[in-house]
Amino acid sequence: MTKHTVAILGPGGTGGLLAALLSRAGHRVVCLARQATADTLRGTGIQVRSRQFGDFTAPVEADTELREPVDACVIAVKHTTLDTALTRVPPAVLGDALVVPLLNGVEHPAALRTRYRPDRVAPAVIRVESTRLTPGLIEHGSDFVDMDLTGDTAPRPRLEALAATLSSAGVTTRVLEDETTALWSKMSFLAPFALLTTRYDLPLGEIRTRHREELEALVAETTAVSRACGAPTDPARALARYDTFPPAAKSSMQRDAEADRPLELDAIGGALLRAADRHGVPVPVAARLVRELRAAGH
Repeated sequence: MTKHTVAILGPGGTGGLLAALLSRAGHRVVCLARQATADTLRGTGIQVRSRQFGDFTAPVEADTELREPVDACVIAVKHTTLDTALTRVPPAVLGDALVVPLLNGVEHPAALRTRYRPDRVAPAVIRVESTRLTPGLIEHGSDFVDMDLTGDTAPRPRLEALAATLSSAGVTTRVLEDETTALWSKMSFLAPFALLTTRYDLPLGEIRTRHREELEALVAETTAVSRACGAPTDPARALARYDTFPPAAKSSMQRDAEADRPLELDAIGGALLRAADRHGVPVPVAARLVRELRAAGH
């Protein structure tokens, strides 16, 4: 097996799990975080409790800033902290490493391409339920970790090599041809889920029954915007996915609101409205929900 060096910017629920899995598989991992978190990770490694992988502890390196070249840098922070976090990854040090953002929304790849080499930005979509309980302690609740790796501008062999590295660590990874379709496929599901659960502070089961009409209208709006952006998505299929989710499911935006943390409202709702505006797609339900969430202080 070829040993790779991967930096993880933001070793929280998702980033911490990836760091631990890659380390356990024999790869070198450098976690980039605040000083206190970096100190903790250097001392204790990352402890994982997982339904899929069992319980294990993996050693990682940790620092407040990237100080040497790596093969790839996974960006696993939220939009609300992205600008601050990126100061930990100086472009000159990063060199020609792949930059793999796992962020919500659709606008971040363009922003990252202005900061780093445009032909090395490889956006990914990850499906996993994983929570950081304390620095260095990760609870992985789903029995899967699936990733779609894209990158319209990145060299295909580099993407395939990273996908093989992730797969060897237990992350089911596919390389997809079309970056726009991958990102909008996630956005079409996420935007209605996040906006409605947060606006009404209800789990998905109650949203899809008590607010069914609004959910259907929002899915229709989101898929229309997605189609206009060149990523056809099927509204009926999106609705069917909501109906198969556990009724108690909450969106990460709703959890952030409950914990009084900053919301990714602009990255999700704002980006949807901007794309709709660019393409002349009417989105009255989305616009009202974003307006009401902003009016509530979010």
